[in-house]
Amino acid sequence: MTKPVCPACTLEDVLSHSDHWECATCGHEWPKEAPAEPVRVVKDAHGNVLADGDSVALIKDLKLGGSSQVLKQGSKAKSIRLVDGDHEIDCKIDGVSLALKACFVKKV
Repeated sequence: MTKPVCPACTLEDVLSHSDHWECATCGHEWPKEAPAEPVRVVKDAHGNVLADGDSVALIKDLKLGGSSQVLKQGSKAKSIRLVDGDHEIDCKIDGVSLALKACFVKKV
């Protein structure tokens, strides 16, 4: 691990301790662990927090891209899986695997 610069005074005169860094110039101390990444919270159209394994229902008709099929409002998906990206939900509706945006579903 390379020595960082001091976040308080931006100087490179940094001392390494077992669990933290210390600036020899200004005395500022900070932990060695990288800050934890923020937890991603996915909410449905009504503001309810979604989690893996939840069941959701569509709040409006959605046309499937690349076909003439339409998913009707009220269609349910069980055991959803949350993923990174623009379409936050992986699920199956009527046997078809889909990626949905959370703004088009409500938690059941």
